[in-house]
Amino acid sequence: MEEQPLKVLGLAGEYGSTSKSGMLVNQALQFASASGAEIVFWDLKNQPLPLVGEEGCWSHPNVAAFQEAVTNADAVLVCSPEYHGTMSGVMKNTFDWMYDKHVGGKAVGLMSTLGGITNANTLNHMRIACRWLHAWPVPEQLAIGHVKEAFDDQGVLIDNGHEGRLSDLVESVLSTARMLRNRS
Repeated sequence: MEEQPLKVLGLAGEYGSTSKSGMLVNQALQFASASGAEIVFWDLKNQPLPLVGEEGCWSHPNVAAFQEAVTNADAVLVCSPEYHGTMSGVMKNTFDWMYDKHVGGKAVGLMSTLGGITNANTLNHMRIACRWLHAWPVPEQLAIGHVKEAFDDQGVLIDNGHEGRLSDLVESVLSTARMLRNRS
């Protein structure tokens, strides 16, 4: 029996696919697609998630659609900009709409973008959030510093070393997702 393609969901902690985090997630999704995965980018610009706890949030149609997309995914690729030493509020709110029943037992690839020098603060904070959700963040991760100079005009990473690390991260997510999907 032929194995079904993996379904990979991309999430950016900024609004729009043309944000720096959106560009990095979309490049990662293209690597996943080239490996045979079915890909979806959740664009918060087109389908914003309400703040958790705001009036009417629990019955918001975007929340239901988002949670269904996470539930249907075999793996998730996540990128947040670093704001004040941690993930963006947009990313945190996105994580707050995920529960164990949606993402538990699934592979997650973590990436971050920074305006200055590369560090792992945001990656560490996202890893903690994913572990609380019972997800499986892979050991490979990627932080892109000096992000304003990191992409060309087509939104592709300029540095071949970064591109290679991104490819390795995606391959780790896909192999982990296959392993987790096939366990019984």
